[in-house]
Amino acid sequence: MIGSLKGVVQEKNLTEVIIDVSGVGYRVALSLLSLARLPEPGQPVSLRIRTVVREDALDLYGFLSRPEEELFLLLTSVSHVGPKLALNVLSGLEVEELTGAIAKGDVARLTKIHGVGKKTAERLVLELKEKVKLLVLDGVPASKSRPVKPASATSDLISALVNLGYKESQAEQAAQLAEERAGAEAPFELLFRESLKSLRG
Repeated sequence: MIGSLKGVVQEKNLTEVIIDVSGVGYRVALSLLSLARLPEPGQPVSLRIRTVVREDALDLYGFLSRPEEELFLLLTSVSHVGPKLALNVLSGLEVEELTGAIAKGDVARLTKIHGVGKKTAERLVLELKEKVKLLVLDGVPASKSRPVKPASATSDLISALVNLGYKESQAEQAAQLAEERAGAEAPFELLFRESLKSLRG
């Protein structure tokens, strides 16, 4: 199975990227947070990969870091949580915030992620509360790391919009409107969707 890909960003959209590796284009699904951090088309990139084989397809899921990949594996081990929902969860909160919310049993925060209902959030807490504490984040076990609110949330949002072809001034205005509507503490995915709504207005 494919474990990693190193090539050039060929193109990307809201859900996936095509990586050109020696003339072969690999279509890879990523979380919104990872997509926002990818380089521009034509630039080199290296991704960790998990291959999911189904009866009718072979899907590739990509990650920019080992903790994100390991958390994806934990999420997909939960009953009724498939790869697509796992990516959706990873799109809503940074790895550090997500592990913290699960470890603390913060169901309310988890249900703010688009597509995550109360039952799913409760299952995540029930099945992963102890397991996420064993994840190593930046060389420190999650159980001993301090939860960090990423200072670059707004810049990531603007970067993601610019990567989709919007002008920086438009992206900044849309990001500001999104934060006013949803609140600056809202999950990245919600802010991203609100930004797109205002841009497509």
